[in-house]
Amino acid sequence: MKPIVLLKRAIFAAALIPAAALIVDAFRGRLTANPIDYITDTTGDWALRLLIVTLCITPLRRLTRWNPIIQLRRMLGLFSFFYGLLHVSTYTVLDQGLDWPAIWVDVTKRKFIFVGVATFVLLVPLALTSTSGALKRLGYARWKRLHRLAYVAPLLGVIHFIWRVKRDVREPIVYGTVLGLLLLVRLGTYLRLRLAASTTRVAVVLAAVAGSLMI
Repeated sequence: MKPIVLLKRAIFAAALIPAAALIVDAFRGRLTANPIDYITDTTGDWALRLLIVTLCITPLRRLTRWNPIIQLRRMLGLFSFFYGLLHVSTYTVLDQGLDWPAIWVDVTKRKFIFVGVATFVLLVPLALTSTSGALKRLGYARWKRLHRLAYVAPLLGVIHFIWRVKRDVREPIVYGTVLGLLLLVRLGTYLRLRLAASTTRVAVVLAAVAGSLMI
């Protein structure tokens, strides 16, 4: 069996552990004194963690030159959406009881909830277009532009986390630092590619000018 297959299976199983732990804790009555807050916080934490881990895959591929690792990106992204869906569902169903007028007031009045909802909204098109079929239908250029939202969503997620905890911001600051480093890597790659493209265009122009002078 190929190493990437074993790795995918191991990560798939590991990504299910937080959800399974919540189920076990629920049956054993270990969801703390405020179970809804505990479930909301746990699922939100894992949604953000997995989203940031997803962004680490491309730099790891470039660093290790092991191309099969890119196969993990879609699965990790979908698990991030899965926990994000649990996070939002816990809030809307368990916390608010699907009271949509109350939810609307909450979203419009409380900025951390507004940003959290915005984060989830960005994850929806990413999840819906994560298949090979969606890539073919959209075309690579449009698909790539859409999936740049994968950098915006965790940024909003970190802001949501900071505004949610208010005082002890150590954990969201760690996430923000990692995300900032990933964005710098992404920016460096973009600038390097643009510079290479510009250099190539200049070389072509100079070659054309030199050719015309020799005629």
